[in-house]
Amino acid sequence: MNPETEFRDGLEELAAHNKAILEILGEDPEREGLLKTPMRVAKAMQVLTRGYYQDAHKVLTDALFKEEYSQMVIVKDIDFYSLCEHHLLPFYGKVHIGYIPNGYITGLSKIARVVDIFSHRLQVQERLTQQIKDCIQETLKPMGVMVVVEAQHMCMQMRGVEKQNSITTTSDFSGAFNQAKTRQEFMNLLKQ
Repeated sequence: MNPETEFRDGLEELAAHNKAILEILGEDPEREGLLKTPMRVAKAMQVLTRGYYQDAHKVLTDALFKEEYSQMVIVKDIDFYSLCEHHLLPFYGKVHIGYIPNGYITGLSKIARVVDIFSHRLQVQERLTQQIKDCIQETLKPMGVMVVVEAQHMCMQMRGVEKQNSITTTSDFSGAFNQAKTRQEFMNLLKQ
């Protein structure tokens, strides 16, 4: 399914709700600039939440390879965009993932796809971080996984405290990354 050209059930209903929101805000949804806005927003919301209809575990297992490599594998600076579930405003940034294989590796692009799937759901950064870690841990069964997410939140920049340069960092880890030395190696490699 191409999320830019194929849409799920409920598109017309979403558009009707968006039209009602415009009216409640005091706008005229029949004016030229807003005439197609309810449907555009409905389509955008389906694209931005497509992760609910994708299976991150399957993405990893579709490119699972037996390999006796047992050193750290890091994919860093994975761009992501998500919607905060509290205000439906964007938050965005970078995800850094490291894992230590235990007999199996996956395609590197699949790691980025896992990030995309979980970020294309209504989220909080803490849960996003944990879901990515849990998916990789449960599917690849590596010796350990570590995920670090750095993000800017529009709900803090556009409204509320309006702090333009704040960055939120979250992390989660398992297995071998419970050892401070292994976590430090990961963090050092991120800086390079």
